[in-house]
Amino acid sequence: MNNQVAQQQKPTKLTDLVLDRVKQMQDTQDLSLPKNYNASNALNAAFLELQKVQDRNHRPALEVCSHDSIVKSLLDMTLQGLSPAKDQCYFIVYGNELQMQRSYFGTVAAVKRLDGVQKVRAEVVHQDDAFEIGSNEDMELVVKQFTPSFENQDKPIIGAFAMIKTDEGTDFTVMTKKEIDQSWAQTRQKNNKVQQNFSQEMAKRTVLNRAAKMFINTSDDSDLLTGAINDTTSNEYDDERRDVTPVEDEKQSTDELLEGFQKSQEAKAKGVSNNGNSNENKEEASEEVADGQTELFNEGTIKPADEADS
Repeated sequence: MNNQVAQQQKPTKLTDLVLDRVKQMQDTQDLSLPKNYNASNALNAAFLELQKVQDRNHRPALEVCSHDSIVKSLLDMTLQGLSPAKDQCYFIVYGNELQMQRSYFGTVAAVKRLDGVQKVRAEVVHQDDAFEIGSNEDMELVVKQFTPSFENQDKPIIGAFAMIKTDEGTDFTVMTKKEIDQSWAQTRQKNNKVQQNFSQEMAKRTVLNRAAKMFINTSDDSDLLTGAINDTTSNEYDDERRDVTPVEDEKQSTDELLEGFQKSQEAKAKGVSNNGNSNENKEEASEEVADGQTELFNEGTIKPADEADS
């Protein structure tokens, strides 16, 4: 019974820790969350989701994942304004490290938060679809024609493209099927059946992640948001850092979060907030998606969409 109580209390404190940190960032680092985004509700939804996440050996993520990786995953989710309740993100265990990854919808939502973005969309191109690319006067790639056909829906995918429309124009990113396959081959979850069974949504997600990274790295938006988006995209790749031990700066950062949270809680228990004002007392999906647990689609959206682009 005591072990059960301990397991329930640990993640709850972590969500409180992340929420406390987010509020500090809003006050001191100009963090701006979406108008209708409730960080507390999103963290509560993530807590419920984490209780169902397991590693490849069916061990609970909350038992095997490091404290630091749980905190970082929850913080990355919140900084991007995402919620698992909307199928915008999900959690996967790699060794003893928890990672948050975005679905296609999650990437759309995150990119739309960037300044000046009006519309974000990705589409697949099937064999015999009318598709033509070219360039404008600034030597930027453009999609000149895309005419999909119902008769081609069951034909092989030959590529995909993404569009990010902004106040200043429209950016296109195009990938051939070979390029998409090469991207999937670099991910941690190689030869995943998700790619085979839901190739359309997976291809859209892959090309959109590539478009997002290229767009984000040339934007002037907040480093907090753009950094979180890039970190989440790189989570899935073998050519990224695989050591599950946090680097020193990251570990130090998490330790500082914990220390600050504990001090905050102690202060609240005494009826005093961090700034001295009186205040009333207040009181972790697998290295491979676990067998039989791949619930993928919700009205055409992959819930655990397992591949992204670097």
